Amino acid sequence: MENPVIIALDFKNADQAKSFLSSFEGQSPYVKVGMELFYAEGPSFIKWLKEKNFRIFLDLKLHDIPTTVHKAMKVLGGLNIDMVNVHAAGGIQMMRAAKEGLLAAGANHTKLIAVTQLTSTTEKVLNEELLIKNVDMKDCVTHYSDLAKKAGLDGVVCSVQEAMKIKEVCGKAFLTVTPGIRPSGADTHDQARVATPKEAALKGSDYMVIGRSITQSETPVTTYSEILNEWRDSHENNNFPTFA
Repeated sequence: MENPVIIALDFKNADQAKSFLSSFEGQSPYVKVGMELFYAEGPSFIKWLKEKNFRIFLDLKLHDIPTTVHKAMKVLGGLNIDMVNVHAAGGIQMMRAAKEGLLAAGANHTKLIAVTQLTSTTEKVLNEELLIKNVDMKDCVTHYSDLAKKAGLDGVVCSVQEAMKIKEVCGKAFLTVTPGIRPSGADTHDQARVATPKEAALKGSDYMVIGRSITQSETPVTTYSEILNEWRDSHENNNFPTFA
């Protein structure tokens, strides 16, 4: 069973991130580099992470016209990252262009996933601000997931609440990468749709993206191990539905 925990490196600069990662000496957890850190440090930090054998999810959420996304993804594909994402709202043509950009860079191993709806988005925001009306959150996310699969992507970013429905529609092999994971009793911060590691395991999550609960812990390695063990125990001790 693959390690499902992706640690979000929500730091301002490489020095802070490297200091945090030094706690994991002898381990190379899967890490997520988001906009703040990538914009501050650029490809040099990605190169450093790869030299240290970290697996990398580059979370830049590309969303632009297909030609621009193709060219940008061709550049990112040269960084030897393990996972990268776009916004599904860009449509099938844009998502296909992103995939073609990766392949043009020879990045066949890089998983391409699509953001469906941010976990900070509530159904009220969906209806009143985004004007996606008469559709509940789960149906909206499932529709975007189906578009991503048709575009040839490997999976989606979604909340735990939608993961099982996505598996039913898109199949077991279609990846569900779920942020908004919080250990029981932890602060939800700015996330609206959250879940515990146990809930993630029970509801079909393939990867859990976890930031502050680990990075701001006084004992990050211990917290990381506890989260991983909670997921594994829940996953191994329960029967799960079979997806196509």
